[in-house]
Amino acid sequence: MSQSRDSGQTAAPAPASDTTRERILTAAMEEFARHGIAGARVDRLAKLAKTSKERVYAYFRSKDALYADVAAREHAVIAQATQLDPSDLPGYAGRLFDYFVARPDHHRLITWGRLELPGTATAADDHSQALIARKIDQLRQAQQAGQLDPAWDPADVLALVNQIATTWVAQPEHSEAAAVHAVDPTAAARRAAVVTAVERLFPRAR
Repeated sequence: MSQSRDSGQTAAPAPASDTTRERILTAAMEEFARHGIAGARVDRLAKLAKTSKERVYAYFRSKDALYADVAAREHAVIAQATQLDPSDLPGYAGRLFDYFVARPDHHRLITWGRLELPGTATAADDHSQALIARKIDQLRQAQQAGQLDPAWDPADVLALVNQIATTWVAQPEHSEAAAVHAVDPTAAARRAAVVTAVERLFPRAR
């Protein structure tokens, strides 16, 4: 989500209805990340958003619809924050690592959807699929430009890089073990391992 440059003009305040909707989405992000979709309670997130349960349903027809909106927004934020560069996949993996290590609750939010809504078409699914398709196309173009080994299917490249980058946040028990047993227990060492692994599979374009 790009930010507009300061034009020197003071932006008009958002309408009250938009402010309420944003509060609901912010509260829903926290509620879904902590409790999942089935465990989330609309009355609890309404209280956190300083509104009513009825008001939540006035904006979103169901809890699943609210989750879909939150997840779609999160996918867009991740894509903007991490920015796939097909000529530098190790750098991309490092950015993904940084994003989720700083925001493990955001990873939980997405994981809950995968666990609880498999095979269910939602707005989040559509948005996520569009982002994935765009990235696969970027990788294919990089192969055609000689920046990436064409022997790989670009769909495999994307899945493998994402999996490596999220290894530690997806396996917190291994993160805890590494903090005790690894030769270098720091997060920087885990990040370096991620970047090195991706570099060996998909070297930066020279």
